[in-house]
Amino acid sequence: MLREIFPRGYAAYEQSRFAQELEDFGAWLNASGYSDSCARGHLFRLKHSLERMVRSKPCSAYTVAQLETAFGADNNAARRLVLFRATQRTYQGFLSSRGRLTATSIDVPFVELRHRYRQDLAELRGLSSGTIKQHESTISDFLTRALPEGKNLGCLTHAHIERYLALKSKDVGRHRLQHVVGHLRSFLGFCRARNEIDAPMDVIDTPRAHGDEVPPRALAWPLVQALLRSVDHSTRSGWRDYTILHLMAHYGLRPCEIVSLRLDSIDWSARTLKVEQCKTRSTLVLPLVDRTILILRRYLRHGGSPSSSPELFQRARCPAGALTRYAVTDIFEKRAAQSGLPIQGYSAYSLRHAFAMRLLKRGVGLKAIGDLLGHRNLSSTCHYLRLDIDMLREVALPVPTRAHG
Repeated sequence: MLREIFPRGYAAYEQSRFAQELEDFGAWLNASGYSDSCARGHLFRLKHSLERMVRSKPCSAYTVAQLETAFGADNNAARRLVLFRATQRTYQGFLSSRGRLTATSIDVPFVELRHRYRQDLAELRGLSSGTIKQHESTISDFLTRALPEGKNLGCLTHAHIERYLALKSKDVGRHRLQHVVGHLRSFLGFCRARNEIDAPMDVIDTPRAHGDEVPPRALAWPLVQALLRSVDHSTRSGWRDYTILHLMAHYGLRPCEIVSLRLDSIDWSARTLKVEQCKTRSTLVLPLVDRTILILRRYLRHGGSPSSSPELFQRARCPAGALTRYAVTDIFEKRAAQSGLPIQGYSAYSLRHAFAMRLLKRGVGLKAIGDLLGHRNLSSTCHYLRLDIDMLREVALPVPTRAHG
C-alpha cells in the first residue's frame, strides 16, 4: 500500500522501523475512503510523530495522553498544529478499530465505571450505538458538573442531582430534559446495583412537557429565499449544500430523509423523487418541477461526489462516504451564519416548517400537508395553524361589550 500511495518516495517509509505500522495505517485509510493525497499527508505526519515519540520499537498500544504529546510537540505554527491534530484523531480511529487505544492514564472521571456501564448498555440491554452515545454524553456531563472535583460517587446526594438538573434546564428544553432524567435514572440504578452508591438516587421526577406547548418555528419565506441566494456555488460543497437546502425548503424533507436519498431515487423520465419517510416508514413519490430538475442536474455535474457510493449526498472531505443527518444540521447552521441574515436560533427544521406554512397560506388542506410532511396523525399538522396569524384574526370572535342604558 505504501508503494501505491508514494510511487516515488516509498523507500523512506519502507525503511522506517515503523514500516509495518505505516503500511497498516495506509491500508486502513484506503479502505476508509481517504484519497491518496490525503493519505500521504496523514502518513507523513504519523511517521514524524512516531519517530519522535518512540525511540526504539513500535508499541502495541498507545494512550491518548501519549498521542497528545507526540502530535503536539514542536508544532507551534497554528496551521501545522491543526494538521497534526487531524492526523492524531484519524490515527486514534485506526487504533480504536484494532483495540489498541487504551484508557490508561487518561484524565477522565470514573473512566472504568463508565466503561462497564457502556458494556451493560450494549451487551445486556441491547441498545443501539446512537442511543449509547446519548447516554455517555449525559453521564460525562453529569459526572463533570454534578460532583465536586476529587469526590467519589459515595459523596453523591440528591442535592447534587437537583443542582445539576437546574443547570441543565438552562441549556435544554423540557423535552430534552426528559431524556436527560431517563439517562440519569439508568446510570444511577446501575451504580446502585453495583454498590457504587448506597442510597437509591435513581428516583427522579420527570419534568412535564406537552407536545403542543411551543409552536414550530418557521422562517419567513423571503428569508428562506435570501438564505438560498447566499450560498456560494463556486465549490462542490457549495452546490451540495444549496441542493440540500433547496429540497428541504421546497419539499419539506427531514434531515434523515435527505441523507437517505440515492441516485436512483430520481426518476428523470417521470420527473419524480422517491423519498423514504423515516417516521411513517412509507414511500412518498414527489413530482419535480423544472427548477428542481435543473438544480439536481447542475449539482451532479458540478458538485456530485466521484465516490461509487449510491447515496445522492456525499461528504466533501475525506473519508469518503454518505452524509449523516447531523451533518445536514451542521450545513444549515454553517450557511445561516455565513449568510449574515437574522436567523440565529433557528434550526434546519425551520425550512421544513416554512414549507408547511407556505402550503397552508396557499389554501392546501391539512390532510394533504400532513401526508407530504409524513405526519402520523392530523394533530401534528394542526400545530401550524397556530402560526397563521392572519387566519386566526379572521376567525376571532369580537370581544363582548357591556350594553349601556
